[in-house]
Amino acid sequence: MSRREDYEKRTEELILPIIERNNFELVDVEYVKEGQSYYLRAYIDKEGGITVNDCELVAREMNEILDKEDYISDSYVFEVSSPGLGRPLKKEKDYKRALGKELEIRTYKSINKKKEFYGNLISYDKDTVTIDLTDEDGEMTFERSDIALIREAFDF
Repeated sequence: MSRREDYEKRTEELILPIIERNNFELVDVEYVKEGQSYYLRAYIDKEGGITVNDCELVAREMNEILDKEDYISDSYVFEVSSPGLGRPLKKEKDYKRALGKELEIRTYKSINKKKEFYGNLISYDKDTVTIDLTDEDGEMTFERSDIALIREAFDF
């Protein structure tokens, strides 16, 4: 397991009791470098949407734990936020919730001269995702390893 994965896993273990006690959902934890800075981010949600006060509540409690545990060797910024509308599908529960809904899929490489696809999620497993194409007839199955981004599609 990489250092990044260790940090994310440990953070998830430590933050889950806070999340569960407040009836929130932990969507994701990420440890990333942007420019010269490292960021440890926790994305949380709840029915009806997360508020700034919800994020602040979790951040305050988690900051105390992070200071005490001190398991990240780099200097970093800890943030708690909503996953927002562009929330990617990452975990089993995300795919389950998206069944039947329209998704946007972006691939790393072109497939039939396209890298962006839209369609309703029909099925998925650990290796593939199948959608009913919105703008064409038929279904299309993608290898998960070929997918750069997968999320619910939104019309504005």
